[in-house]
Amino acid sequence: MLNYSNLFSEVTKRTKASVIRELLKLTAKPEIISFAGGLPDPKEFPVEDVKKMFDIILNKYSSAALQYGATEGCASLKTALCKWLKDVEDIDVADNQMLITSASQQALDMVARIFINPGDRIIVATPTYLGALQSFQTAGADIKGADSDDDGVIPESLEKCLEQTKEEGKQCKFVYLVPDFQNPTGVTIPQERRLKILETAKKYNTVIVEDSPYRQVRFEGEAPKTFYNLDKGQGNVITLFTFSKIFVPGFRLGYIIANEEVIRKFVVLKQAMDLCSPSILQLATAEYINGGYLEKHIKRVVEVYRKKRTAMLAALEKYMPEGVKWTRPEGGLFLWVTLPKYLDTEKMFPSAIENNVAYVVGSAFYYDGKTKNDMRLNFSYATPEEIDEGIKRLALAVKKNLK
Repeated sequence: MLNYSNLFSEVTKRTKASVIRELLKLTAKPEIISFAGGLPDPKEFPVEDVKKMFDIILNKYSSAALQYGATEGCASLKTALCKWLKDVEDIDVADNQMLITSASQQALDMVARIFINPGDRIIVATPTYLGALQSFQTAGADIKGADSDDDGVIPESLEKCLEQTKEEGKQCKFVYLVPDFQNPTGVTIPQERRLKILETAKKYNTVIVEDSPYRQVRFEGEAPKTFYNLDKGQGNVITLFTFSKIFVPGFRLGYIIANEEVIRKFVVLKQAMDLCSPSILQLATAEYINGGYLEKHIKRVVEVYRKKRTAMLAALEKYMPEGVKWTRPEGGLFLWVTLPKYLDTEKMFPSAIENNVAYVVGSAFYYDGKTKNDMRLNFSYATPEEIDEGIKRLALAVKKNLK
């Protein structure tokens, strides 16, 4: 039998399995109520509308739909998105400042490949999205974490990390943030704090990578402007969007907006990765946006997920013992539960599975994995009734492990 261990690259050796993907294997049993995945509710997928879109494009544009497309993305989708971003976010972006990707995870992988050499410093919020950590660790990044509170990453902590990086004779390649309904905590960075963070990044000549999968899934309150909007086209921000949470994840479509120079680099890299994202899916999505379907779908999803978020908050209040805290997100798909410091959610996980309920251990979202007393809960997938029963089961597991 051939020994592959000496053949694998250093990148392969640095690559770690996704904690969530591994957990989903454990939670596949039907009796388990899972709060582990970041899955949209499949009952809300616009199946009939998608069928209609495919009928339209296969009748009108069959040759283009079934052919290779431009690496940059189909022109019709980019045109639709430029208009949609202006209407919804008041963002002015030109065609050459956008690249269509195979969802935002490909965009994160591309960010890592374009900016990170092994040993390069980047800064993330603590905690942060584990899929991003996976990409950055695979690229060999030297990751440092800036502290967060209920309003997201703390500007003073970020500046301290940047100053320390400068004193070490290093350049921070970028600061990675999920500013809207953050994965995993569900918190949103207020606009005043965003301005401070942006000014700090400029001061230290680094870039903000703004990952915003959930921004349009807002239940209440007023949305702060995106970092991209606040930057006013100065080139200090790269923003990643996806259709996975506001349309359907199975299309695997997303897009990057950045200045023209950066987009050119992304385009060349994507040529080496997959040539182009699927033409048929891009054309269907363009038709969906242009027909006004996307806005209607987002409104429906927001209503459904708002009820589920409220059900989870009510269940936590009802069942969780004293000493347990959680965030109260104004949108998105997740909330963050913090247990007393002596508890370890990794060690508690078997107790939860015994009670037929699952979550994601919080340590997976810390770049150093050292904080053990948190967990991420998803509220978009389960029904309100399952949420109530699942939190009840989870509370029993917590109580079992309390001193």
